[in-house]
Amino acid sequence: MDEVVDHKARVAKFLERFGTERNLALPQLSDDGVGSIQRGSAVVTIHVLSDRNVLLLLAKVATQPTLDGTKAARLLTASFVETGDAAFALHPQTGDLYLRILRGLEGLDYEEFEDTVHSIAQTADKWDDKLAAELA
Repeated sequence: MDEVVDHKARVAKFLERFGTERNLALPQLSDDGVGSIQRGSAVVTIHVLSDRNVLLLLAKVATQPTLDGTKAARLLTASFVETGDAAFALHPQTGDLYLRILRGLEGLDYEEFEDTVHSIAQTADKWDDKLAAELA
């Protein structure tokens, strides 16, 4: 019989360990599987989507940017070569620009969680300032 894994509980422990190792007072993962971590200017929101078996990390990098074809092409190209594991995405309701990382929950261990959080936080911390200048 297959073992049922409580992904929310596992990610909640990862989040708690992440905070403890850095002496950060992080809010606990909510009952609906949402948490957050601030690293530099980046706020990374963690979503455990157990029904889809996915971990989604989001970091807002610009509020409702006006994107012409050239700017949009720049972001798509950057997603391909400059943003590591993260990719740019527009929020469908707000039009805000995010970096996002999707990762399956199966087999996720603490080291990969930690690496994924660092990856998106460092990328967002770099790009939020860069985009403030470029999209102004």
